Amino acid sequence: MLRILHIVEGTSVDGPGLRTSIYMAGCNHHCPGCHNPASWNPQGGEERSLDELMQVIAYNEAPVTLSGGDPLQQPDGTRALISRIKHELGYNVWCYTGYTWEEIVNDPKLFKVVQELDVLVDGPFKMAERDISLRFRGSRNQRLIDVQRTLDTGVLTLWQ
Repeated sequence: MLRILHIVEGTSVDGPGLRTSIYMAGCNHHCPGCHNPASWNPQGGEERSLDELMQVIAYNEAPVTLSGGDPLQQPDGTRALISRIKHELGYNVWCYTGYTWEEIVNDPKLFKVVQELDVLVDGPFKMAERDISLRFRGSRNQRLIDVQRTLDTGVLTLWQ
């Protein structure tokens, strides 16, 4: 079970192309200027089973973006969802998090969550670095990390 705030079907703002975006509840980063402070409450939204989420994702036949809140704050469910999306549907998966890549690789539980992702958008939103001209992120400190290439080469590689 995962706590889900909202599912947006057919969006183009959370990654390339039309995507299914799943907004998850809970975020302890509390970034000043956050565009979704209602997502901070870990008890927000409603519980949804992985089977329910997979039905919505399969119906939309589109890549998936996990956002929130912070999906990594529901690590077990998020990891299971990513794995099912990749293995059962073969879809591209992006994930937004307030954690940095460096924090994630130093936390074995979080690192397991991200290993099957295609792209990780990392880092907290920083109002002082806000830039509305950036694609798919809100502040200059946030990176679009090509997870598979980074894991393959051992060198942090940005998505192009």
